Amino acid sequence: MREIVFDTETTGLDPQGGDRLVEIGCVEMVNRVPTGAVYHCYFNPERDMPAEAEAVHGLSAAFLADKPLFGEKAGELIAFLGDAPLVAHNAGFDFGFLNAELAKLGMDPVDRARMVDTVAIARRKHPGAKLSLDALCTRYGIDRSHRTKHGALLDAELLAQLYVELMGGRQIGLELAAEALVVERDGQTVAVAASLSVSTKPFRSPRPHAASAAELARHAEFMAGFSEAIWSR
Repeated sequence: MREIVFDTETTGLDPQGGDRLVEIGCVEMVNRVPTGAVYHCYFNPERDMPAEAEAVHGLSAAFLADKPLFGEKAGELIAFLGDAPLVAHNAGFDFGFLNAELAKLGMDPVDRARMVDTVAIARRKHPGAKLSLDALCTRYGIDRSHRTKHGALLDAELLAQLYVELMGGRQIGLELAAEALVVERDGQTVAVAASLSVSTKPFRSPRPHAASAAELARHAEFMAGFSEAIWSR
């Protein structure tokens, strides 16, 4: 199963009030194993960057000034997403901004039926606990020491690890066979990971468990010692 874990950075909290998407980071997973394929892009929001937003992600208007407009990259982004389920932390926020940008271009929105919200999953597993990405990474022992500010691709990579833990941990993906995972990319079949190492132990035939003729004879002799047994009526 192919899934995309993604995160966004924005100029604020309200896409309907003029806030814009300025960064997106996507991580491809197959059977909840990262394939190494990612999509990452900064966008020129064509507006100023509020100080509060810049304090969160560190992206200034000057830095974004020479970056492409969302419309220039929308096609390749949608192609990367394909029809896979889309995993995000507080996914309604990210879907809201993504679909607002698509609406500005007259493009179809991404169907919210594809949305997988890790906040909702974490809330079911840990009611009453802190549900921020930082708090959940701490809970599951995911190293985030290299994260000094929010960044879409870095946060998506952390979220991919968290998602695996929320869905059952490292045992997910273990198979009885050790065949390599493959994905279709750019018209080619690419091997991306092996789910389990091939065993080098010698094959052992199963031991016989059926009763021998001698054992059956002794059993019959034993049972004959019961008079008027109900099972013989």
